[in-house]
Amino acid sequence: MKYRTFGRTGWKISEIGYGTWGMGSWTGSDDEESMKSLQLAVDLGCNFFDAAWAYGRGKSEDLIGQLVRANPDKKLYTATKMPPRNFKWPSKREYTLEDCFPPDHIQEFVERSLKNLGLDSYDLMQFHTWEDGWLEDERGLKKMMELKEQGLFHAIGISVNRWEPWNGVRTVRSGLIDSVQVIYNIFDQNPEDELFPACREMNVALIARVPFDEGTLTGKLTKDSTWPKGDWRNSYFVKENLDSSVEHADALKPLVPEGMTMPEMALRFILSEPAISTVIPGMRKDSHVRSNISTSDAGPLSDALLQELRKHRWDREPSEWSQ
Repeated sequence: MKYRTFGRTGWKISEIGYGTWGMGSWTGSDDEESMKSLQLAVDLGCNFFDAAWAYGRGKSEDLIGQLVRANPDKKLYTATKMPPRNFKWPSKREYTLEDCFPPDHIQEFVERSLKNLGLDSYDLMQFHTWEDGWLEDERGLKKMMELKEQGLFHAIGISVNRWEPWNGVRTVRSGLIDSVQVIYNIFDQNPEDELFPACREMNVALIARVPFDEGTLTGKLTKDSTWPKGDWRNSYFVKENLDSSVEHADALKPLVPEGMTMPEMALRFILSEPAISTVIPGMRKDSHVRSNISTSDAGPLSDALLQELRKHRWDREPSEWSQ
């Protein structure tokens, strides 16, 4: 495992981190299997674990807390995200800070998340939705600064909306936050335009989420793919999105080098970008952990392959189903 500096915090973070949405909320998750996968990740050098209260109403936070307590001799970095008060994802321009993150709501959910974790503090506390316009209402970040000074967490981050990486640039340049979590993958290359330069300038850490485009970049989806009742992917992969996603993935398959899988290519594409601090694939099985973590040792992709993959940039606009 290779490690990168997490922005101005100076933390040395594994470049393959661990996303826990699947084990907290998706169908087919098994807690015992999840804990085994988490422990295997630690054994293989992973030290960054990203949760959210919304992932099973604190379930992912509880699992990470168990993991930290089971490894008292290792420094494991814990991150979570507060839900907006209106419980609506993604945020919309008309939502105000009062709608989503008034100070009393921030206080309540920081305390809830700490209780779920079962520890004294988090390393990183993030807003689970964000609007750059909320900078005008100073109460949100002021409250976060107060709680940070109290030692309830040690760094402040934002998670920006799907396909809106521009909607965090002003906040990065404000100097008030330590990290940004953004969708970045072979299809979603647009954070490179404005967000990455701002983060480099301000020494703000970048967490790449959704590296496999919710499964599309594994190359395993088909236009007939279905999921169990209640699974989030049913509402995301509506026919319009599923058909287009599969077509885009199929166009990539001829580029996968011999001896490499599409998921490996997807992760190594992200790791080829030096601005990224860590990437957080979801991993619910031992096999996922081993294959994903091995990409760190494999290193960046060749320049020639990167140039070909850049042609597959897919600029999308948020819609009712994109959530």
